[in-house]
Amino acid sequence: MSKKALLFFMNLFCLLGFAANKFEDDFAIDSSYYYSETAVYYKNNKIFDKALENANKAIVYSKKHTNELSLANSYYTLGIVYVELKKYEEAIEKLIRAVSIYNTLEPSAKQALSYYNLGVCYMHKSNFSKAESYFNKANMVYETMNLTNGKNMVDLQKALLYLEKNEVKIAESALNNLVRMPSKGKDTFNLQSEAFYQLGVIKDAKNDNEEALQYLIKAFDISVASKNIQQQLKVAKKLSELYEKIGIMNKSLDYLKIHTKLKDSLDVIALNQKKTLISEQVKVGDIMRDMEKLDKERREQEKAGKFSRLINILSIALITILSLLSLSLYKNNIIRNKSNELLREKNLELEEAKERIEKASQARAEFLSTVSHELRTPLNAINGITHILLEDRPKASQIEYLKSLKFSGNYLLTYINDILEINRIESNNIEIEKINFNVRELLQNIQNSLKEQASQNNNDFVLRIDDAVPDFLVGDTTKLSQIFINLINNALKFTKNGSIIVAAKLVSKDEENCKLSFEVQDTGIGIPREKQESIFDSFSQGSVEINRKYGGTGLGLTIVKRLIALMGSQISVKSEVGVGSTFYFDLEFKIGEEVVTKNADEIIDEKVFINKRILLVEDNKINQMITKKILEKKRMIAEICETGEDAIEMMRKNKYDLVLMDVHLPGINGTIATEQIRTFDAVTPIIALTAISLNENREMLLSYGMTDVITKPFNPDNFYKIIETNLVFEY
Repeated sequence: MSKKALLFFMNLFCLLGFAANKFEDDFAIDSSYYYSETAVYYKNNKIFDKALENANKAIVYSKKHTNELSLANSYYTLGIVYVELKKYEEAIEKLIRAVSIYNTLEPSAKQALSYYNLGVCYMHKSNFSKAESYFNKANMVYETMNLTNGKNMVDLQKALLYLEKNEVKIAESALNNLVRMPSKGKDTFNLQSEAFYQLGVIKDAKNDNEEALQYLIKAFDISVASKNIQQQLKVAKKLSELYEKIGIMNKSLDYLKIHTKLKDSLDVIALNQKKTLISEQVKVGDIMRDMEKLDKERREQEKAGKFSRLINILSIALITILSLLSLSLYKNNIIRNKSNELLREKNLELEEAKERIEKASQARAEFLSTVSHELRTPLNAINGITHILLEDRPKASQIEYLKSLKFSGNYLLTYINDILEINRIESNNIEIEKINFNVRELLQNIQNSLKEQASQNNNDFVLRIDDAVPDFLVGDTTKLSQIFINLINNALKFTKNGSIIVAAKLVSKDEENCKLSFEVQDTGIGIPREKQESIFDSFSQGSVEINRKYGGTGLGLTIVKRLIALMGSQISVKSEVGVGSTFYFDLEFKIGEEVVTKNADEIIDEKVFINKRILLVEDNKINQMITKKILEKKRMIAEICETGEDAIEMMRKNKYDLVLMDVHLPGINGTIATEQIRTFDAVTPIIALTAISLNENREMLLSYGMTDVITKPFNPDNFYKIIETNLVFEY
């Protein structure tokens, strides 16, 4: 046989095989889709055995032909069937399988719905922290896809979650956001009706009958407009109960009649649907049997056709092809085995190197975090005792020594905080918050706090904000403050008899978003061109001489660079030695809503503290002494216990106005103690005292039931202000 003939037969054989495989793959995808949709149909009509059977068939077809999207959709379908059956453990297992596949694909609505249903499952299991986490993930997908209705649906579920957790104020805020959203179609009407209904229930529980009626009537009107009979039924019953409660019996009777009429109508509809469903079940069963029969016949015909077309070709070409392939495969196997062995060795070396690097990085992070955390305890003692001594009228000869000690303690605390912040960013244990804030007020507060420092070197500190910049934005105020304070401190340190200018300009704007350009400009010593890249590295300050002369940690610009990167941007610098430096960057924000903010510098009302009973839960004797002394300065009554178990017992037996709870205690820690206290006391403010470590954050501590956080070592003024805020809020 000639070489051309051999090539012809080989190509023909490959083409026929490719065509057959493609037909089978397409047929398998169609089958998977068919069984998924059939499962959803049966679920909606409460035929759960058929729903489970078809969902599992969809999974089998998807696995057989390794189609990832079909497999994810099939697991999602099976998961929501289990949700409907209230088998939440099985539902969680299937939905987690679905999201693990969806996460490797492009974002989709079903990916968001998988996270949403996981949140619903964990709500039913009373695991509210996990439920909230999955609802947040669903919202992230919806925001990526710009699907507003889906996000609103999740926000409503989160509001119901907050009600379950008895966080009524947060729930009310979320529900109010939903009722204020623009009305766009039936889905929005249904969401708003439910939001008004829940607000009415909340107000009814507070005996605020007038507002409860307003909300419930609004909920009823919207449900009527959207023809949502189930919602009308629920709201009419609640209105009847509320009117009966406040003694307006004619109104109560009217809504009771509406409720009864709607219920009777729904019963008639349900009976008709049941009759129709029996007929539809027969039809669907017949269709499925016909489809399965046709599928079987088609597969058998296709198989017979393939064999009849290929048998002649194979019989002629097989001997020739096999003889040629045998020799080729023998040689290729030898080469491939050698190559595979070499690749395995290289991969093993790479994996070992990767593990060494990861272990070293983890060890470094844990070491720095542990050291930073452990240093805070003695620092709290140093700073606290210094503050007490300065307030106890020391001798004139001692004041300078105490001030130097206070300065050294604060400097060391700043250094530790910088190290902890770098580790937190590198470990990805940091999230960007989205808070509505006034950007002008933020920059003005920073300017006011640093004016005195600017005057020490005879510097002018100027703030220039473009009039076109929106007043209110949505962003992370804490991280923005870190960025500007680090940059401005840097400018003030290297500038004397000069000026520092902080500028904000509008780059672009649409109805919902805007882009701002920020600059921090100084007339200081400047940075050599060859050092302008390395100044953003950790512990880098340009040169040893600069470090000795001006001091500092060398971490400020590193933190700035990484925080800006987390916000999706990058920082640049232009500088000339002897002329000055300008650091500049752009950031994108959502435009916020106008809010009335409380002045953070209000004078503390010391009357709030008098004779208040404070339970201090602290195991360190020095910290006990310092904190008790600081509390008694404001005429508060402090009682001390050293373990979480003692704190729980004392809270059962006594009434306290506020609890200061150290997080790290012998036995059960402060978070677990707080969680147990909240089972019988949901009112008393509990403030966490913690030297926050790498694995802790404010949100995590609040999730255990704590109402606020004070970081050790604490500033006494800030300490008093947080206590005042919680006492005022409570009383």
